[in-house]
Amino acid sequence: MKKSQSSKKISLPFNDRPSAGPVANRLADRRIMQGLSQAELAKQTGITRQAVYAIEANHYFPSTQISLQLAEVLNCAVEDLFSLKEREVIVEAELLGRSAMQNKPMRVKLSQVGTRMIARPMGDLGDILNFVMPADGVILEDDGSCSRKKNAHVAVKLLHARDVIEQNIMIAGCDPALFLAGEHVRKINVLSGVTNWTIGSANALSALQRGEVHMAGLHLVDMKSGQSNVPYLKRHARNRDLVGVHFASWVQGLLIQSGNPKRIRSVQDLVKPGVRLINREIGSGARFFIDALLEKAGMAGEKIKGYGHEVSSHLEVARYIRDGMADVGVGVETAAHHFGLDFVPLREERYDLIMRTDFLSTHPMAAKFLDAVVSQPFRREIEALGGYNLNDVGKMLEW
Repeated sequence: MKKSQSSKKISLPFNDRPSAGPVANRLADRRIMQGLSQAELAKQTGITRQAVYAIEANHYFPSTQISLQLAEVLNCAVEDLFSLKEREVIVEAELLGRSAMQNKPMRVKLSQVGTRMIARPMGDLGDILNFVMPADGVILEDDGSCSRKKNAHVAVKLLHARDVIEQNIMIAGCDPALFLAGEHVRKINVLSGVTNWTIGSANALSALQRGEVHMAGLHLVDMKSGQSNVPYLKRHARNRDLVGVHFASWVQGLLIQSGNPKRIRSVQDLVKPGVRLINREIGSGARFFIDALLEKAGMAGEKIKGYGHEVSSHLEVARYIRDGMADVGVGVETAAHHFGLDFVPLREERYDLIMRTDFLSTHPMAAKFLDAVVSQPFRREIEALGGYNLNDVGKMLEW
């Protein structure tokens, strides 16, 4: 061990003031790891044993000179001995979602939408995201009001810096490709990201109009005109201060078990004995579609086995069919490809992203998100999934 070159012992080698700040002090741990007593460390450093005790007990901060001497004797960096603790940042947020405060602490995903900080339980984002996506914060305590009130305000301890959270874009919709959009946005800005809240089109638009998300993904086709999204927006968008951007076109149809063992070719085959349907939730584009097809064919959904069994995404529909828990469902061709299913195409649809006009000028990542989705690397990757047509990606929607 190196000894201090000073032979004079200093009895007060630190700032003469009480500790006042979140400092992590690992001096005692490092000293013990080196096999030194307080007296031995004091002797080699050239300070008094009482001074070592006071520093280790957080009674005083050592000066820069003494910190360097301690680090030299203990053969480490000053930062190994003393460093600022990570400060806990608490923010107030509106807790949305149906999850009750059953488990503590509750992990949440945060999004800054306008002046509102929105918190969603990670479980509401789906089983997979709950385990693979890091949470933005944790609700540590609850007085019971969260499970009783809608949009309760809660205190959230941040796990990420607030400026990182403010760059995140929250999209409500059911297109699985939007998860990849987030990764391409991170190539432009590593601190940004996209969170895809998987819900049906009508519910996504409602969430947008309530100011709970930045964007809503829609694929709702008017059965009379065959036009995607615009007729629905004209009827249901209360706030006309919205803009739309075309994302992709895809084919929607019947997802069927590989080899089509039940010989399903149209919706009329859904009433065959032994055929089990897996349905989408009310408000989704797939649910609107199958209900319209059934009405046109004069068929009642209640007569179809599995009609009341609902899941919240195209991928869940495909997974149920692949695993043998259902025989057929309505979904997009990409999901059929991914799970190795047969596919009966029924119609082409446009998937558009709807947002508030001020989002484009106020959100720090709005322009970069649009740059990412029109970039050649993103287009090549999405088209490689199969079932997507991105020829018109980025074009503004008019209504």
